Amino acid sequence: MDEQQRWNAVAGLRSIELGDLRVSYVPDGVVGLKPRGWFPGTTDDDWRDRAQHLDGTGQLVASIGGLLVERGSRALLVDAGFGPSSRPDDPANPAVGATRGGALLEDLAALGRSPEDVEAVAITHLHTDHIGWVHEGVFTTARVLVAEPEWQRRDQRAADVTDAVLAGLEAQLDTVRDGQEVFPGVRVRYSAGHTPGHASYVITSGGQRLIAFGDALHSAVQIAEPGWPVWADVDREEAVRTRRDLVRELQRPATTGFGVHFADVQFGRAVTGSGTTRWQPLP
Repeated sequence: MDEQQRWNAVAGLRSIELGDLRVSYVPDGVVGLKPRGWFPGTTDDDWRDRAQHLDGTGQLVASIGGLLVERGSRALLVDAGFGPSSRPDDPANPAVGATRGGALLEDLAALGRSPEDVEAVAITHLHTDHIGWVHEGVFTTARVLVAEPEWQRRDQRAADVTDAVLAGLEAQLDTVRDGQEVFPGVRVRYSAGHTPGHASYVITSGGQRLIAFGDALHSAVQIAEPGWPVWADVDREEAVRTRRDLVRELQRPATTGFGVHFADVQFGRAVTGSGTTRWQPLP
């Protein structure tokens, strides 16, 4: 697959080396995002200029999965996909199309890992496409890490994250603070706006760093347009501030980003040229 096709393709397995760490995208599924609904206020002209990001149905391809961080025999998973379920497109929903999950365990096995190998699952935020396999009772030996403000304000979670789902997480739950190291080389960074306590995870090794920014950014188009409001953000002004700060961070030397929903271009860098900033995917 050439780079042009990757902008609107569902992601496959992909690994990079970061110092003494191996970092891998573990696919679970995909959700379609309806561009003018997901980004309220955008126009047909905006998307005509960005047609390479849209699939044959005119939707943005938002891959779903997790990020496996390995150091020797140890393993951490950042986010846990949607789980073994699917939802059809609801025409009444202006922003979100069909959603499916189910591949994460098979892809984890392809990387040589089982759920029992994962010592912790670090959650960016409490949405169903990020906690799916955790509340399925699969990672039973892992701690579930959630940022303190996200857990404290769990009443503001998405409607489909039920009390029963949260109760199922609680027995394995550890809340984490901004700056806390949760795995060798992995630290929490609060990045609120999409949800009240959204967290990114900054992974550092060998003089390189990778920022796994969860849903602070949903699409590579936001690297150039961090000011576009997002339908699902609970605090749109704070989310814009977070995105602008993040895009600046992603332009710093020796910095790679990981966008879990970025079609098949999850790993990349923000680069500036000709008066604009864009996402440059890793090969």
